[in-house]
This record gives sequence, C-alpha cells and structure tokens, in this order.
Amino acid sequence: MRTSSSLSHMQLLARPAAAAALALAALAGGCSRPDAGLAATGAANAAPAPAARAGAAPPARSASRLGDLDSFRGIATDVAAIVDRGDLPAAKARIKDLEAAWDSAEAGLKPRAADDWHVLDKAIDRALSALRAAKPTQADSRQALAELLKTFDTLQGRA
Repeated sequence: MRTSSSLSHMQLLARPAAAAALALAALAGGCSRPDAGLAATGAANAAPAPAARAGAAPPARSASRLGDLDSFRGIATDVAAIVDRGDLPAAKARIKDLEAAWDSAEAGLKPRAADDWHVLDKAIDRALSALRAAKPTQADSRQALAELLKTFDTLQGRA
C-alpha cells in the first residue's frame, strides 16, 4: 500500500484531471452558478468588462428545458461586445471558449431537449462561421451574434 508521500506521477496528474471532470460535470448537469461554465473553460479569470455584461439578460429562473444556459450566454455576450469594438480577431479567439464549453456539455444537455439543443447548436455554428470566415465582417458577425443571443433568450423564456 502506498502512502500519500509516495504517490506516483500518474496519480498526481489524475487529481487535476478529476477536478476538471467534476467542473465539466457540474456544467453539464445544469449547475445553477452562472460562472460554473466559465470556470470549466478556463475563462473564469477573464472577467467580462461591465459594458460586456450590460447586454446580459437579467438573472431569472431558467425556463429552458436544457437547463441553465447563462454561462454560455455570458460568453456570447462577451463576444458580441468584442465585435462591437471592432476587434474581430479577439472575438474569434473568445468564441472558442463558447465552442469548447458547449461541446463539453453536449452529453448532459442534448438528452434533455434534443430539438432545443439542435436549434441552439445551429445558432452557435452560424456565429462561429461568421467569425471564422476567410474575411469576417463586423456586420455579419454582429448579426450572427444577435441571432444567437435571441435564441438563448427565446429558449429561456426571456424573448
């Protein structure tokens, strides 16, 4: 039997991996903490500017069959604020956080309401495509993000 002082290298690496898995499980499980999704993606340290959060929907009980989507919407709001400033490369980089968080949560969200999941997934894909276009434009990116935010609000009963 090994003692804690003689843990193998693999056991030491497993602890952070387990912590990350728990964070993602909380996100996929519809954790009620709006910042849980940001923490799971490593974006918790990138606190949104007050102006970025100004467009965020007011806290309300989620009407979505998918669960609490606020952490995903918060990232989309951040991206929209970056697009509004005209920094499309930074917006392209930030939207990767949304893509990673959304993909990580798929297994927990999709079974709850597959139709809603697909609607939101398509809206996220359109925003990703707008920002990843060969020559992205601020207008196209703004439109795709406005539609994405509207989709979030519709699914959460806020629109």
